[in-house]
Amino acid sequence: MSEPSKTIAFQGAPGAYSDLACREARPEMTTLPCRSFEDCFAAVHEGRAALAMIPVENSVAGRVADIHQLLPQGGLHIIGEHFLRVNHHLLGVHGARLSDIKRVHSHIHALNQCRHLIAELGLEPVVRVDTAGAAAEIAANGDKSDAVIASELAGEINGLVSLKANIEDAQHNTTRFLIMAKEPIVPHPKAGPVLTSFVFKVRNVPAALYKALGGFATNGVNMTKLESYMVGGEFVAAQFYADVEGHPENRPLRLALEELRFFTKEVVILGTYAQHAFRRNQHSGEDD
Repeated sequence: MSEPSKTIAFQGAPGAYSDLACREARPEMTTLPCRSFEDCFAAVHEGRAALAMIPVENSVAGRVADIHQLLPQGGLHIIGEHFLRVNHHLLGVHGARLSDIKRVHSHIHALNQCRHLIAELGLEPVVRVDTAGAAAEIAANGDKSDAVIASELAGEINGLVSLKANIEDAQHNTTRFLIMAKEPIVPHPKAGPVLTSFVFKVRNVPAALYKALGGFATNGVNMTKLESYMVGGEFVAAQFYADVEGHPENRPLRLALEELRFFTKEVVILGTYAQHAFRRNQHSGEDD
């Protein structure tokens, strides 16, 4: 058993892209596979892991279903973000060749992200629960006519060979993850570029959202993400998830949050954390 203080939990089987993200972001830690996102949160709460790596959105597939409802309910705090460039591999058993493959197994998103190759090779797509779990099954079955779309790490763990690398259709295919902990770790207000993530519910009155967000515009706070989703099965009002640039103790964001609270039912800060280098590099590219 690994030491809990040096363990990071993820959803999926060994070799999943979340596993790869953990190894990239926290190479000094041991990864702990969990069956569900709820199990990831539980692993941290119960002291079996110090951190959890949670995927929230992909540049091709969009946001991860249900995750924004779990974030405020899970009781953990966001302490960082990580961006993983998704490089899909077509993996087969030893001795298999591309001409042997008849079926390709993977998660629905991975299959959809590799449509060109699947069509080119005339393969039958088979939807599985996750990429790494499918890789383990293909390895166990040993059928040369079955292949799987998964990470190179999944191939190494399960003893599969890469028949073709980087098979994703979109070269920008990137997943954003949030690193979460039981206690908040808030950077110093002058530490550098940070993000603040929070959820809020607006009052069910005309122009409520417009008024609630006005403070961010007037105080020059850049909002990088705003998403709405239904809670409690109610159609009359939505809950919103937002990422903004800035620290709550700095004047612009402090004033914007004060105005937001005036027009909302509740505001829950999920975390303030350093911006990842991938995000900062994108900003630099926009300025060129």
